[in-house]
Amino acid sequence: MSHKKVFLQDIKENHNLKTSLMIMKRLYKDGDKVVYMLSDKSGQIKAKLPAKSKPEIGQVIEIDCKKEIVLDVSSFKITTNSNLEDYLPTVKRPIEDIMIDIEEISKECITSQEGISLNDYFFKDEEFIKKFKQAIGGVSMHHNYIGGLAEHTLNVMYLTKVLCDRYDCKRREIAVLSAKLHDIGKMYELDYNGPFKYTLQGELEGHISIGIQLIDRALNNIDNTFSEDFIRRIKGCIIQHHGKVEYGSPRAANMEESFILNYADTVDATMNKIAIIKENSESGRWSDYDRRIETKLYL
Repeated sequence: MSHKKVFLQDIKENHNLKTSLMIMKRLYKDGDKVVYMLSDKSGQIKAKLPAKSKPEIGQVIEIDCKKEIVLDVSSFKITTNSNLEDYLPTVKRPIEDIMIDIEEISKECITSQEGISLNDYFFKDEEFIKKFKQAIGGVSMHHNYIGGLAEHTLNVMYLTKVLCDRYDCKRREIAVLSAKLHDIGKMYELDYNGPFKYTLQGELEGHISIGIQLIDRALNNIDNTFSEDFIRRIKGCIIQHHGKVEYGSPRAANMEESFILNYADTVDATMNKIAIIKENSESGRWSDYDRRIETKLYL
């Protein structure tokens, strides 16, 4: 198995790009070309490939062209015997540093016996932790890279804590613990063992439903008594964390802590989308229109 030596982040704009990239997604047709999203572990880039070539998602291709906002590839070669880990986008910050920060906020904010018991059920389980550290935050919308779920979770916990402290939230522990658990369903909703996609369970149920199933399983397996109020509020926050029914929540936010969680979640997801646009756009100019934020950005 051969290891990749030259990565996207190593090549400057308008310089010759000679490397191999994985085909992650087919985007749209553009004349006699088709635009695909290509990736390696250092990032992603759009590329126009000849329409007649029809490469398959997950294939690794060797290309030689100038690095621009969108690559214009006249020809390419499909390669085999590649190391999968070289081609999946990965969080830039060391994942263990992210986990340390998550633990610090947890120790500060999750202090009741109920909260510690539910937290430890998940975050003292080695198999859960291993999967959590690998999981992505989304297929294409935000934090769509290995380790993205952990990074998103940390950011949402931090923002939740800040908002709780600033606005004197009555149930800070519930809010922060819910922030930590709000997207654990994505570990089973999304497939990140190759080109990112939804699992069958994810397509049928979605991460909110899966998350509630995980919480119910934990509550049934923990040898501890939980108050009805604790259970309802934790589950309520997870169910409501998208804020509105039209945004995917089974119920709209109707608790102080679920409003705070929704705002924290929305801010981090939006700013991550903007960060990705910034990485792929020139300063002092307009970016391309981005469907995720439904606008173009002046950078």
